[in-house]
Amino acid sequence: MGHRYFIRPISRVTLFILDGIIVYTSVASSMVILSLQPLFVMIGSYFLFKEHVNLLTVFCLIVALLGSIVIAWGDIWVSKDALIGDALSLIGTFFASAYLLAGQKVSGKINANIYSIFVFFIGGTVMLVYNLIDNVSLINYASSDWIYFLLLAIIPTIFGQYIFNLLLKSIGATTVSVGIIGEPVLAIVLAYLLLGETMSLFQLLGGIITLLGMGMYFWSKSLKYNIQNK
Repeated sequence: MGHRYFIRPISRVTLFILDGIIVYTSVASSMVILSLQPLFVMIGSYFLFKEHVNLLTVFCLIVALLGSIVIAWGDIWVSKDALIGDALSLIGTFFASAYLLAGQKVSGKINANIYSIFVFFIGGTVMLVYNLIDNVSLINYASSDWIYFLLLAIIPTIFGQYIFNLLLKSIGATTVSVGIIGEPVLAIVLAYLLLGETMSLFQLLGGIITLLGMGMYFWSKSLKYNIQNK
């Protein structure tokens, strides 16, 4: 049997109830919390790798974070229940940051291909155990679902996460995490071009600010690289 769900709008936010589990926060709020990842990684890089940052780098990250806040501004859900979901999002962001830092730590010792296979194997095993414990079907899905599963494995995993693992050694966890901030902006553009979704003023303005902050960050990194190699 497939999952059954119904949707109920509450205070401009869609509250999903899936198999009796309530999602307590909005995608917008989670996106803003996810944007804190570069700051977490930057702090971790300072203590683990003694990487020092200048005020320009911090300013660029703050600009990119403000862009994410503007994108989500119209849909951020503030309530007592949302604190539960936001806390979980914050914990997830912390562990995602730890994952990038750990990847950079071992990048000089383990080949990126082997590291990626090892990580994907662990992730798949954990999901398999969870599905078996929760009695989730492993095969009873429609043909269209299997196509989506395949696309998820190829595009965001192989051409997404795998590329991140390759870049950790050369450009570092902080720079990789800054690139991740651009994912919501790209998703908004693709939804507009491929799905015909409208783009709000908040999304347009926030996307521009985010890209500006990211561009400034990469420019400052290239400037620092050129100075070091002169």
